[in-house]
Amino acid sequence: MATEKIDEDLSSSTGGENGKLMRTATYASVTVAIILIVIKLAAYLATNSVAILSTLVDSILDALASLINLFAVRQALVPADRDHRFGHGKAEALAGLFQSAVILGSAVFLVFQAAERLLNPKPIHSMPLGISVMVVSIILTLLLVSYQRYVIRKTRSVAISADSLHYVGDLLINGSVIIALLLGAYFGWPYADGLFAVGIALFLMMSSWKIIRVSLADLMDEELGDDERQKILDLVEEQPGVLGVHDLRTRRSGQQVFIQMHIDMDGTMSLREAHDISDAVEMRLMEAFPEAEAIVHQDPIHRKA
Repeated sequence: MATEKIDEDLSSSTGGENGKLMRTATYASVTVAIILIVIKLAAYLATNSVAILSTLVDSILDALASLINLFAVRQALVPADRDHRFGHGKAEALAGLFQSAVILGSAVFLVFQAAERLLNPKPIHSMPLGISVMVVSIILTLLLVSYQRYVIRKTRSVAISADSLHYVGDLLINGSVIIALLLGAYFGWPYADGLFAVGIALFLMMSSWKIIRVSLADLMDEELGDDERQKILDLVEEQPGVLGVHDLRTRRSGQQVFIQMHIDMDGTMSLREAHDISDAVEMRLMEAFPEAEAIVHQDPIHRKA
């Protein structure tokens, strides 16, 4: 009966409202990426701008990364089971590492494309069309990023954060392309196209490094931030009956936070009293960190008379 109860708990859904928000965010990012690919491809064919080509490549990679995110988020939200007792949250971090590799590859590709254009500058055609496409891209991307930021505040999803970083970069990239088109068309500076493409590539490399750092922190079970750890200690020490806290350990896995600690209590109290205090500590932690799973070990200490 106890085993059946454990299995029943593990099979229960852990997605909830956060899961719905994360899924909706992935669907939105894939949809926006596909729209951007179509309009940027048309703009590149019409303008022959390598800067627009760079944004097209970036949008293609965004679509690929967003698709990976979609599947990673679905996997991360799968409840814990017999083979994965701590859940599947690290699927988000794995997706983030894959995204960083894709972004680095695209940056290298753009460097070569930009170098060729700097050595052999070519005129840009249909400039008004190119600018119009970039403006539409900025509007769509801004709407998507705004929604993603809302989801990130609610869920703290690593995968959505990494995906949002792509599109924040797109806002800057699309703006820089507009400047490059204007410089080339109105000021007769054909090298602007290639130079801005190099700048875009460098930005993609920096974005990739940020994603790698966040993903590795999750995969390597990095501790929560100092502010969060101090909040945990304060909550526990405020609980009546707790005489001290030590050996605090924390980590994050996708949507879940795992907290382990030892608490000191009067060694003369009964087992029931100690158990009740431990339950009260766990309830405090769950109220402050709804996504947390807490394990509290009781250490008896003897006060001197």
